[in-house]
Amino acid sequence: METRCEVLVLGIGNVLWADEGFGVRAVEALNAAYSFAPGVVLQDGGTLGLGLYEWVACAPRVIVLDAIDFGLPPGTLKVLHGSEVPAWGRTRMSPHQTGFNDVLALAHLNGRAPRDLVAIGVQPVELDDFGGSLRPEVKARVPEVVDIAAHQLAAWGYPGTRREPGRPVPPLNAAPLALDAYEVGRPSATDACREGDARLLARVTDDLN
Repeated sequence: METRCEVLVLGIGNVLWADEGFGVRAVEALNAAYSFAPGVVLQDGGTLGLGLYEWVACAPRVIVLDAIDFGLPPGTLKVLHGSEVPAWGRTRMSPHQTGFNDVLALAHLNGRAPRDLVAIGVQPVELDDFGGSLRPEVKARVPEVVDIAAHQLAAWGYPGTRREPGRPVPPLNAAPLALDAYEVGRPSATDACREGDARLLARVTDDLN
């Protein structure tokens, strides 16, 4: 598979688990706001983990968008450059079990690490909510991350072109996963039994007593 590109903008995360999907939502927003030269690839990396290795190893410049556990107040935005981005074997920066850390470490071991690397992350508010979407504190950071990523690309010599309002945008993933469709289609807490079935909970309580 040919994965060579000049710049890779990689959104990482699982959109099914609330703020875990931040990176994917951010790269979607960047794609919706700007078009770039063919050498710039915007990709929904999802939770592919080591499956992203060739993409990262073949790109001299990489921007990673992700929900990152900095141990800071929820919603905090932070930008890491180069060696500030931890590799596997050091502190994990992502909540993913097999994350970008492992991909980066393998690239370093093989002498194929990106020449320029920037990670733009937001401290998550909530991860343990299957079917949930971004929390307001995290969602509010998406436009800021888009601006930072666009500025970084321009600084590297790859300025984006603002898309005209109302014009079709090539999607990065399946239509039902788009943010608006995903949020509208989510069942209520009652319908989805996210709070648990009161009848079952009552029976468990009785059994424990």
